[in-house]
Amino acid sequence: MASSAPKLIAGNWKMNGVKADLAEVETLVQALGNLAPDCIVAVCPPATLLQQVSAKSGKGTIKTGGQDCHVAEKGAFTGDIGAAMLRDAGASYVIVGHSERRTLHAETDGMVKAKARAALDARLTPIICVGETQRERENGVAVTVVEQQLNGSTPALKAGETMVIAYEPVWAIGTGLVPSLEDIAEMHGAIRDWLGRHVGEAGAQVSILYGGSMKPDNARAILAIDDVDGGLIGGASLKVEEFLSIIRAA
Repeated sequence: MASSAPKLIAGNWKMNGVKADLAEVETLVQALGNLAPDCIVAVCPPATLLQQVSAKSGKGTIKTGGQDCHVAEKGAFTGDIGAAMLRDAGASYVIVGHSERRTLHAETDGMVKAKARAALDARLTPIICVGETQRERENGVAVTVVEQQLNGSTPALKAGETMVIAYEPVWAIGTGLVPSLEDIAEMHGAIRDWLGRHVGEAGAQVSILYGGSMKPDNARAILAIDDVDGGLIGGASLKVEEFLSIIRAA
């Protein structure tokens, strides 16, 4: 099944950013207005800045997203954020199941699936993250591990709903290490095949992003791979020129 999914470059700021960094957003929006990129550009800032970044999005020049959401719409969950709250702050996307959440907060596939469903119910598009550890890669079970995560982390889609899958090998996030182009192609092809089996023809419309030390110097080669429909960018999204270089590559 060939991909017909839209290209998406999404920046994950993680726990970085204060009001002074909003100037970077303004610079990005202005640059994109001149560039008119052939892809969707999204920024996922910390929750404290989401509404302000959304307000500076240039009437949709960039989309915005949250970095996590709770499974419940609202309630007595101190410190958590509901998907409807993200939507109210201007978000179109929300990242769920990032390896840092899975590892540091012990999130299970079931929790990720529930968060993705909560996002869909709030009319957000979930960016569902999957990826293997270095040991799993070395043991030759990377594809099996990712397919198991997909089985447990993705909700059934209703009519009109869509999702994004982000493949992020855990060992490549923030380390500067990158899988070979052949390994990336194998994994993205396996994810597309999985989507065909579980989502049907609509799986061709699901964007599969690569994340894990994508930078200006390797973005063009990675984005040229079949079934790589964009990137989930970490550190490079904090620097406008680096982020723009990746957008141009897309």
